Amino acid sequence: MSNITNPLLQIALAPVTSQIDSTAKKGTSSFFEAMSRAWGDALDKQAALITEKSEAVSAGDDTPGAITELSALSMRFGFEASASHTATSAVSEGLSTVSRKQ
Repeated sequence: MSNITNPLLQIALAPVTSQIDSTAKKGTSSFFEAMSRAWGDALDKQAALITEKSEAVSAGDDTPGAITELSALSMRFGFEASASHTATSAVSEGLSTVSRKQ
C-alpha cells in the first residue's frame, strides 16, 4: 500500500476519538479534522524528503540521477497536494450537504 493512503486508512479504521499517531492530539473531534491532519502529515513528510534531497544537490550531488529524483519528489508533492485539496473539498461539500438536510 502506498504511503499516500496509509494515514487515511488508519483514520478510516480507527474510532474518531482515538489517537492517530504521536503528533495527533487526543480526542479528535471530527473525521474532517483527522483527515486534514493526516494529509498535513503526509505533505510534511514529502516536503522533508524534498528539502533533504535539495540540500544534497546543493552540496554537490548534482548528478542527473539526483536531479531527476528531486524532480520526481517535487512532482509527487504536487500530486499529493492536489489530492489532499480534492479530498478535503469533497468531504467538506459532503458535510455541508448533510448539515443542510438536518
